[in-house]
Amino acid sequence: MTVPEWLIRNRANWDERVPIHLKSPTMYSLAPLRAGTARTEPIAAAALGPIAGQKILHLQCHFGLDSLVLAQGGAEVVGIDFSAPAIAAARNLATALGLADRARFLVSNVYDAAAVLAEPASFDRVLVSWGALCWLPDLAAWARVVAHFLHPGGWLALADAHPAAYVFDNATKTPDGMPGWYMPYLGRAALVEDRIEDYADPAAVLTNTRTHEWLHPIADILTAAIDAGLRVERFQEHDTARWPMFDCLIGDGSGNYRWPDKPWLPLSFSLRAARPA
Repeated sequence: MTVPEWLIRNRANWDERVPIHLKSPTMYSLAPLRAGTARTEPIAAAALGPIAGQKILHLQCHFGLDSLVLAQGGAEVVGIDFSAPAIAAARNLATALGLADRARFLVSNVYDAAAVLAEPASFDRVLVSWGALCWLPDLAAWARVVAHFLHPGGWLALADAHPAAYVFDNATKTPDGMPGWYMPYLGRAALVEDRIEDYADPAAVLTNTRTHEWLHPIADILTAAIDAGLRVERFQEHDTARWPMFDCLIGDGSGNYRWPDKPWLPLSFSLRAARPA
């Protein structure tokens, strides 16, 4: 089977980011995890609900930071990511932290997850969080994968940047310093671009610069979940984001970033969608 260009390009880009992110002292700080004090950030935590004793599948887990936080909180976690270096780092961290018995990590892109994890209908939660959906071209297929792994009564916990915010970017600013146009909300075509910088370390220079990204409108996200047989139980929009999406955003002291004056548009959203019992 021919591997699509978007997958080759995006995987090479994320493979290169792994060592950069492992050294990040802020966005990906490992200190709270090593101290046993790390907690899932509030938006994703609310979508997840209680996690102790729950079996959780974390799709697009990167190098496992958030997966291992869940394991420290008493969950049994399986993390999946398409980057082999990221999964190698996740496994090393799990071993070093004494969490290898509660956190497993597998290499796979989202769409092939069922081929590497033969556990259909066996998870209490499927977690997808923060900067994840924009890397996937087919939301309908993504939602079917989520539904495949949930047992009846289990649910998808999704927390991500709001697609309305993805319309804008720092590249073209308005005269008053606000972000300018970037991607059309209803465009749905892939945005193919080259960026040498990494969001976690502005000093880093990437060599695998080309990426393919997609803006998925809220309607497409909800419809994909519903068409996969999931029941939407909670949907919320938030005026904060987990990273400074725009230069004008300010930290609020909790690790989140928000508009400096008024909540002009939502920066993130969360969704809970359950497989009917």
